[in-house]
Amino acid sequence: MEEALETLDWLGKPVRCGDCPHKAMRRDGLCRKGTSCVRDRRSRRVDRFFQEHAELADNYLDHPYFEVRAIATKYASLFRLPALLGDPEPEVRAMAILRLPASRVEKLSGDPDRRVRIAVASRLSGRALLMMLDDEDYYVRLTAVRRMAPDLLCLAFGDKEPEVRRCAARRAEIGRLVELSADPEPLVRLEVAERMAPERLHLMINDPDLRVRFTVAERLPLAALSPLRNDPDEVIREMVANRLSGKETP
Repeated sequence: MEEALETLDWLGKPVRCGDCPHKAMRRDGLCRKGTSCVRDRRSRRVDRFFQEHAELADNYLDHPYFEVRAIATKYASLFRLPALLGDPEPEVRAMAILRLPASRVEKLSGDPDRRVRIAVASRLSGRALLMMLDDEDYYVRLTAVRRMAPDLLCLAFGDKEPEVRRCAARRAEIGRLVELSADPEPLVRLEVAERMAPERLHLMINDPDLRVRFTVAERLPLAALSPLRNDPDEVIREMVANRLSGKETP
């Protein structure tokens, strides 16, 4: 039970309700030590307090403990949030970014902390989002790629991080996937093989990865399957033979 766990404040001292400004709330059952408490160092308990008393969040935006400020930011008035973009703690800045209009957060796209830039990338669109493809952190770029329009994802095909290219392959326009058909990362090529137009899959019949060739063999038009009859892998040869003989699984 969570109530049985320690109840310490952010300084590591026991939580005492007697000197709390909300002791009247406790008497009325509106907050509960060990469960819903703004003085507790456990973020879940602080969050529960603000869930139940969001009207008090504005009063904690300058709290000395950054986690209290970050959670209060989640519930605070929108009018108080712009000032928090300058908070010294990245988690507070990131939370403010997630709630403010996108037009107010673009200026933090060069923030020194990756958590803040990830939050920015999750809000932007258009040219501002494209600019984040140059970010040094791969997860910032990945966040941008997850949000970009499919017709622009070809701009991420040359990214140095395979996971970014893989995400681009998963969402890009099908007509552009041929540009990734020889990508050095097998999992990127597998994404391509699963989505590329069947009539273009002949370009991948000699792929060095078994998983890619198997997917190609599954999706190639029957008229183009013959070259895979002699594939070095028995599983692929058997599947090709079954397809050509009309025994493929519906």
